[in-house]
Amino acid sequence: MAGNSQGARARAKARRLALQGLYQWQLSGTDVRELIAELEASQNIKDVDGEYFQALVRGVISGEDELQALFQPHLDRPADQLDPIERGILLIGTFELKHCVDVPYRVVLNEAVELTKDFGADEGHKYINAVLDKTAADLRQAERAAR
Repeated sequence: MAGNSQGARARAKARRLALQGLYQWQLSGTDVRELIAELEASQNIKDVDGEYFQALVRGVISGEDELQALFQPHLDRPADQLDPIERGILLIGTFELKHCVDVPYRVVLNEAVELTKDFGADEGHKYINAVLDKTAADLRQAERAAR
């Protein structure tokens, strides 16, 4: 059990670091390899699930258009008008919903809400939760029906 919570914390830290990278990428367009190397060099990544961090950053950047198309129908404005933090969180959450089926959708939503509470606008977590919940309804129908 202790290893499990340690793994969950390492993944939560990977999400935080990925969000930092995606924020920087949205503002500067930094190359993905450069971005990962920079973040790994500048952070204490001892307790970070480095493999998960890299999978998130690489997966989100390479699949940005597809991921955005999955959550865009649930937005009240074009995705390019979102705050970069909130857009980054939606991209990470949607990537996890689509590609990380070992992570329960409730965990994906919870982690996204926590990131938004820490880094997003006041009350932004409610918006993120609503958008990802609708996206999960599209991507994780069987899992949601089982609950």
